[in-house]
Amino acid sequence: MCDGCRRANAGIIDAVIDDLPEQGRGFIVAGWLGTAIFVVTAVLSAATSSMRIVGVVTALALFAAGIYAFALSFARGVNRSRVEEISVVGLYFLVGGCVPEVARRHLMAALTVQVVAAFATASARPFTAVAFGILVPMYGLGMAGLWAATHGTFPKRRKLRPKKMKK
Repeated sequence: MCDGCRRANAGIIDAVIDDLPEQGRGFIVAGWLGTAIFVVTAVLSAATSSMRIVGVVTALALFAAGIYAFALSFARGVNRSRVEEISVVGLYFLVGGCVPEVARRHLMAALTVQVVAAFATASARPFTAVAFGILVPMYGLGMAGLWAATHGTFPKRRKLRPKKMKK
């Protein structure tokens, strides 16, 4: 790659990263990095049988990281739910205005790319090890959940008053 092309690509990446919110930037970058690694290895493993082990290892590693991130975000969400009203769709699908729009757009786009790549490569080579890619979107859900559980803003929990029983 020519030096000018490298600088231009670095400029684009820097512009995208600068667009991200300071809080939780690492979760978004990690989400896109995992997505890029998955797409490359999934396409290579679907194209050549010699790369299938790389695709399987990548898919399983991202799935394991996703399970860990999902569990950690769930624990953080449960802890925060004592004082804030947190919903599952708000925590993992970032609806309801709990995260800035730019963060939601990036995290949900990475998840969407993972789902599309997983189904496309698995359907291209059904009944093979490429199907392990179906597990990868757990990584995207985990990254979105971690972002929301760590940096999301949720409404304060309302105090519920018990209804008086009629006699």
